Amino acid sequence: MKTQKPSWITTNLRDSQTAASVRKALVGLGLNTICVEGRCPNIGTCFNAGTATFLAMGSICTRHCLYCNVQSGFPQPLDDKEPARIAEAVKRLGLRYAVITSVTRDDLPDGGAAFFRSVVDKVKEINPHTTVEALVPDFKGIEENWERFVTHNLDVFAHNVEVAGRLFGQLRPQGNLDKSLHMLAFFKNRGFVTKSGFMVGVGESMDEIKAMLSMLASVGVDIVTVGQYLQPSKHHWEVHKYYTPEEFELIREMGVEAGIPVVVAGPMVRSSFLADQAYKDVEPQSH
Repeated sequence: MKTQKPSWITTNLRDSQTAASVRKALVGLGLNTICVEGRCPNIGTCFNAGTATFLAMGSICTRHCLYCNVQSGFPQPLDDKEPARIAEAVKRLGLRYAVITSVTRDDLPDGGAAFFRSVVDKVKEINPHTTVEALVPDFKGIEENWERFVTHNLDVFAHNVEVAGRLFGQLRPQGNLDKSLHMLAFFKNRGFVTKSGFMVGVGESMDEIKAMLSMLASVGVDIVTVGQYLQPSKHHWEVHKYYTPEEFELIREMGVEAGIPVVVAGPMVRSSFLADQAYKDVEPQSH
């Protein structure tokens, strides 16, 4: 029997004049956003606020996670002009806080680490006063690749674990939880503000959620986001449970008790949703 969507799950897909201007700026530059490719339910809220999460390295992912709406397959070659276009979009929109993410590119020798770094560097070069958050894939889980991504132009390093530990291998068959946690520790040890997030409602228990929060706390993650999984289509993993707002508050409290400085949890919370607000609650570290 299909789980019924409760009343507190809402989406904002309506465009305001601001949202229309954001779309125009992005289309004019030939850019992708995870907002559109991932069918994010907060697209209207973020676009109406004049912000977007840029999707670098194309829109086709080399992995096939069972919850994700991004198209998987064989990506196009990297576009060496893309960093400048993303930087220009940030400038046109006047963003004080820019989030950049990417598809996973296992077809590239370094998983796209050097190219992603060039995007961050160009955005900061053109927009020196903009806070830059990079939400990255695992760069093939290789530490040498992670080193290639390190840049002083980055303000927030983000890498999502996506689901609780027991379900990681099933929903993310090409990923590795231990490597993801090691990656977060790697960047934390280099002085970056670190961030991660995961979804609930895919079949985990409260004890498994608590364990995942403890794991993230153990590697020093500064910001953790927890949101409700919503099935993008009938071909994706089904929703096993819709958590109540009260349960999300309990999850937030568990994260804080585990030692995570900032925990944002709620039905409509996504990793990049109002990311600037979460960052303000973390004391920036030097790197």
